[in-house]
Amino acid sequence: MAETDPDLTHAVLSLPPTGVIPPGRMALLFTVMLVTAAGNTAMQSVMPSIGTALQVDDVWISLAYSWSALLWVVCAPFWARRSDKRGRKAMMALGLVGFIISMLLCGLALYAGLAGWLTAVWALIAFAAARSLYGGFGSAAPPAVQAYVASRTPRAQRTQALSLIASSFGLGTVIGPALAPLMVLPLLGFGLTGPFICFAAIGMAALVVLRWRLPNDEPQYAARGQAAAYASGSGAPSDPDAAFESDEGSEPPRLSWLDARLRPWVIAGFFGGHAQAMVLGISGFLVLDRLGLRETPAEGAGPVGLVLMSGAIATLLAQWGLIPRFNLGPRAATLWGIATAALGSVVLGVASDLHGIALGYAIASLGFGLFRPGTTAGTSLAVSRAEQGQASGIVASLAGASYIYAPALGVWLYGESDWLGFGLIVALCAAVLGHGWFALQADQDLTRDRG
Repeated sequence: MAETDPDLTHAVLSLPPTGVIPPGRMALLFTVMLVTAAGNTAMQSVMPSIGTALQVDDVWISLAYSWSALLWVVCAPFWARRSDKRGRKAMMALGLVGFIISMLLCGLALYAGLAGWLTAVWALIAFAAARSLYGGFGSAAPPAVQAYVASRTPRAQRTQALSLIASSFGLGTVIGPALAPLMVLPLLGFGLTGPFICFAAIGMAALVVLRWRLPNDEPQYAARGQAAAYASGSGAPSDPDAAFESDEGSEPPRLSWLDARLRPWVIAGFFGGHAQAMVLGISGFLVLDRLGLRETPAEGAGPVGLVLMSGAIATLLAQWGLIPRFNLGPRAATLWGIATAALGSVVLGVASDLHGIALGYAIASLGFGLFRPGTTAGTSLAVSRAEQGQASGIVASLAGASYIYAPALGVWLYGESDWLGFGLIVALCAAVLGHGWFALQADQDLTRDRG
């Protein structure tokens, strides 16, 4: 699909080089992440309206994601370790299959609720169960993509390479909300569940392209390394990327979240991720409340989509513009990002119209767009090349941990008082800034080649 998209290929080619990964292959990896990000953000842009139409309290809509997020935390490290043994491509394909089936079943469950075939409670239970497939199996793709890129990229270029992959989420969060209102299909009877069905079909197309275009990358372990070396007839691996894929020796020891090398980055990613999850959880309901759309929930998808798009464009500015332009290292990107996110959260908290809400969300998203690649690259650079699969699993698990309860907590506090919700977000950002200032390793030490 996106393999032949000239705009996407031009965007990837125009960014800094990412080591030995060919541009066409990088575009394909970008597409895998893009499709899932766009689908999830399209879903988030219509869920506040669906919840209102079902007459369900906002906090229950947020809690419907919790089981999926918990499964993501548990399963992402498992799939990351499997990708070290079974290959990154196999795990990417498994993740896309989980995304496709989950989106299709989520759409059907919510359609049954909106049509009156199921009560609102059972529709949400069915939605949560279907969403768990994404947490359980969709979590295989992101760590596989990150490990694929990290294990093939020189240390000095890794922040920019991982920023490019992270920006696929940013672009997806532009495309998802932009397409979601167009996918609300009353003529076909799908209504607000149209985005679920459409993105399931798009995911299927991405899966076909992935299986067709990305070479197999099963790691070459010592037991079969000699045979693989002769396969190309030149004494070298037939795929130049394979040189980066394994130690050709023993398996590295199991990484822990509390490993001394990772601990500062894990703490920053955990609490900063919670702040980001709360902002995302509150934003859709904030739009409905401050624009007076609670009585007409079907009209909320458009304004919510515009706000999410403004944030996504700001995220792309951070990841395609600021990080490569100023050559920001992990520590600089993390600290500047979390400070900017705090400022945006304050603006969002006081905004009263669509322009103000979009501006505040954009500033916060600009900050998180710097913060996320910073902590991801810092985690990657803190460990050896042989440990990249496990490190990517920890990063993916951290991202899932942020969505177990943080969105629901943010929405509940926001329901009690605007400033309780936004006050906690700003406090988390301030705590991460203070921690990072003293605990995160200097960029020049992280990015120095170690031979």
